[in-house]
Amino acid sequence: HFHMTSIEVRKIANLAGHRDCIYTLEEVPESPIFFSGSGDGMIVQWNLCHTEGERVAQMGASVYALRYIKSIDVLIAGHNFEGIHVLDWKNKKEIGSLRVTTAAIFDIQINGPHVLVAGGDGTVFVIDYETLNILKRLEHSEKSARAIALNPNGMEMAVGYSDNHIRIFRLSDYSLLKEYQAHGNSIFTLQYSPDGQWLLSGSRDARLKVWKSQENYALHREIAAHLYAVNDIQFSPDGKHFVTCSMDKSVKVWRTKDLTLLKVIDKSRHAGHGTSVNKLLWGSFNQQVVSASDDRTISIWDVIF
Repeated sequence: HFHMTSIEVRKIANLAGHRDCIYTLEEVPESPIFFSGSGDGMIVQWNLCHTEGERVAQMGASVYALRYIKSIDVLIAGHNFEGIHVLDWKNKKEIGSLRVTTAAIFDIQINGPHVLVAGGDGTVFVIDYETLNILKRLEHSEKSARAIALNPNGMEMAVGYSDNHIRIFRLSDYSLLKEYQAHGNSIFTLQYSPDGQWLLSGSRDARLKVWKSQENYALHREIAAHLYAVNDIQFSPDGKHFVTCSMDKSVKVWRTKDLTLLKVIDKSRHAGHGTSVNKLLWGSFNQQVVSASDDRTISIWDVIF
């Protein structure tokens, strides 16, 4: 029996305005500003300190992935079937685009001068973001590449695929180091702990798995974390906790060191979301948790330990 009394969760705000399911969230680190992207192609800028959003861009198809590049202060949007778009978010204008794939774009990560794009055709694209040239195509599966996670050690990255495998690549040359079947169904989300000790994976099979990234990715724990697909995992900035969200409409708060479930945030208990929760953000600005849902709203939560 777990103690769900050790933490308190308070709903701070509910942000509305999107006209379709919200699939992605991204923050400007150490600032109250964050962005959301939705099924109607709308990209909206929000501020944690007030509830009004403003539209940054309107794409012609769903936006599943957004990534902020701090060094050049731009937002990269993955526009399904149309590639990536580089946005000067402050002036609300597009400053570059590249049609990398005619498939969906499920994730975007940044490795130094490179943008890494996970495509629905199974390819991971390595792109130079200054020139918008494709430098490499990592083609190791016919099924979607769904999630990319960069090891904080700076040496390797993990990619989760719809063929149920995780593949580990060396970041210096993008060579394949290891591949293994990780789940019984498509992998939807991957996240390294901030200390680099663990790789967490969440799947359509509703399971959360914890891998020992310093021991050749040996399985540490398998947890039946949710009733349905695990859509996202995000660590707190200090790495001591993490949150998961699911198609089962809930957000769960966990303690990293012993993988204890501390809190379930749902509709009945906390006026949580009414449908699938797709994406999370654990803000570096004021440690609040942000959740985005198929119900077209974004909720902001204070998690008090």
